[in-house]
Amino acid sequence: MSRASQGRIILLVIAPLLLGTVAVWFVHGRPHIRLTQEQRNLPADGREHRVGQLVRRGSAELQIGGVPARVLDDGAVMVQAPVLPGQRTLQLTYGPRRVDVGVDFTSDATDLFGDGTPEYLRLHSSVDRAAFRRWFSSLADLAAATPPQKLPAEINDCAALLRWCYRGALHAHNEAWQETLPIEFALPSGSVSQYVYPLTPLGANLFRVRDGAYSPVDLTNGGFAQFADAKTLWQRNTFFVSRDLRAAREGDLLFYRQLEQNSPYHSMIVTGSKRDWVVYHTGPIGSGPGEIRRVALEDLLEHPDPRWRPVSHNTNFLGVYRWSILREDPQ
Repeated sequence: MSRASQGRIILLVIAPLLLGTVAVWFVHGRPHIRLTQEQRNLPADGREHRVGQLVRRGSAELQIGGVPARVLDDGAVMVQAPVLPGQRTLQLTYGPRRVDVGVDFTSDATDLFGDGTPEYLRLHSSVDRAAFRRWFSSLADLAAATPPQKLPAEINDCAALLRWCYRGALHAHNEAWQETLPIEFALPSGSVSQYVYPLTPLGANLFRVRDGAYSPVDLTNGGFAQFADAKTLWQRNTFFVSRDLRAAREGDLLFYRQLEQNSPYHSMIVTGSKRDWVVYHTGPIGSGPGEIRRVALEDLLEHPDPRWRPVSHNTNFLGVYRWSILREDPQ
């Protein structure tokens, strides 16, 4: 057999194998994706929702854009809903392939606990709740370290201190915002990602000021406001944790009711990673404006006036309370 004949035979054998390999690559190796079981209408509640099931073939890097999202091991695509309603486009890019999924996030008035706090304000992830605690606590410590003449004028009593720290903890912590702080201070890293103040359906009106469960009319009927006194913050913006101080966590609140005072309701902020300090504003003292104090909890427990000791047998001590937005989702 001539060499030419041998070459033709080899070619006849190899060619189908090569063609088969190429065909297999096109069928199985070429990157391809599609989304099945799509959910294109979701509530704008800040929660994570399943938007569909990802089916992919081949080997390529998956890139996600348009909406915060992740893909679980089983292929489920989870998106974090915004808190403002509107249409968003989830972009899934896999090699040369791209899938765009339009999702309509609709207004949501769910209030699972019936406490007046809508689910879009409640922080649903443990990471966000921890970030809020760090910022709220750190801003209280910052206020306590600020000389009185540099303190923001709005902080004139204990409730005002709570409002200032609460609003700041939910703010965008960019350079422009940091320049508004009264002093330089060691600030935590990582901010709340679910939303940024004031970009929610309620705008700047962060605080619940009326009784009842949340409903859509609260957006316009004055159910929320920028101002709330200590009693309103206690009754309508927090929930009871315990009368045992050991249950307190960083960023929790201690509330008191001193009926013999002109302003009977008073609050303190638990600060420090070991929960061993409290920060509070005294409110006006005599004809003076009062001051912010930072006191070790162990000293507060030995306060010379028993009315201020945070112990269960002190009837003036209402207990340890936690912000309603930190109320964890029911299991």
